[in-house]
Amino acid sequence: MFIFEKAPFPECHASTIVEVEPGQFLSAWFGGLKEGAKDVKIWWSRFDGKTWTAPEVAAEEPGQPCWNPVLFLTKDKTLILWYKGGPSPMTWTGFVRRSTDNGKTWSASEMMPAGILGPVRAKPIQLADGTILAGTSVESHRSWASWVDRSTDDGKKWTRHGPILVPDKPHGLIQPTLFETRDGRIVAMCRSKNTGRICQSESKDAGKTWSPATITELPNPSAGIDAVRLKSGDIVLIYNHTPLLRFPINLARSTDDAKTWKMVKTLENEAGEFSYPAIILGSDGKLHMTYTWNRKHIKYVVEDV
Repeated sequence: MFIFEKAPFPECHASTIVEVEPGQFLSAWFGGLKEGAKDVKIWWSRFDGKTWTAPEVAAEEPGQPCWNPVLFLTKDKTLILWYKGGPSPMTWTGFVRRSTDNGKTWSASEMMPAGILGPVRAKPIQLADGTILAGTSVESHRSWASWVDRSTDDGKKWTRHGPILVPDKPHGLIQPTLFETRDGRIVAMCRSKNTGRICQSESKDAGKTWSPATITELPNPSAGIDAVRLKSGDIVLIYNHTPLLRFPINLARSTDDAKTWKMVKTLENEAGEFSYPAIILGSDGKLHMTYTWNRKHIKYVVEDV
């Protein structure tokens, strides 16, 4: 199912999804002439269980492109939209909007503090004590590095922890997706610039310190990934299972706390671009996912666990 069939923009990319009430979802993405064009805005659409609404502008920074929205509903019922604005990932600024009524009304856009971007692509996670952990990263012309930001006040203030690096390839990880294992470790899985694989790090102190990243068995063409923990404790990862191209797009599952993975489902197998996915576990116990479909649509898929 496509979130929209017709849209007021030629291209779109980098979607995010959140369940705002049981069976009701909000998705956002960036769209415009093309990625990085000055007319690129953040758009969103709502799903009532049957249909998606027509896309509406969620945020814009006049004269500058917008990038990588992330939606998240905290345990205190604050709905947060983070996004980036600026000429490129090397020069962008983090912005945030908040809602306390499940997205019916929103605060004005605010800049994040200097040096803090908010979650850079994948959704945060929230621990039992309320701590929010957000995977973030920085990019320069030649060097990438991942970090994790921590907030203990419902996303108002943040501290940065890391960096997460592969020891012998220290300049190439971005866009961490996070999850908690059965034994309380926090795992960050990252997009890699130069390994052809997904890389993985872990924290044993709730995100304050991180192990050196290791290169996993999972191939990936340096493209976005996302993961979610099931009620059973198993982890499901959505990603491109290939070292070269952004197809196919697949699901992998770990039953042993991210020690090993098994590819269990192919969502798209034809040639094209199927990328930058988002995945959540709905209140119905099913997986709800969105991803870029050839830069023309955002596709919404529901799968049984």
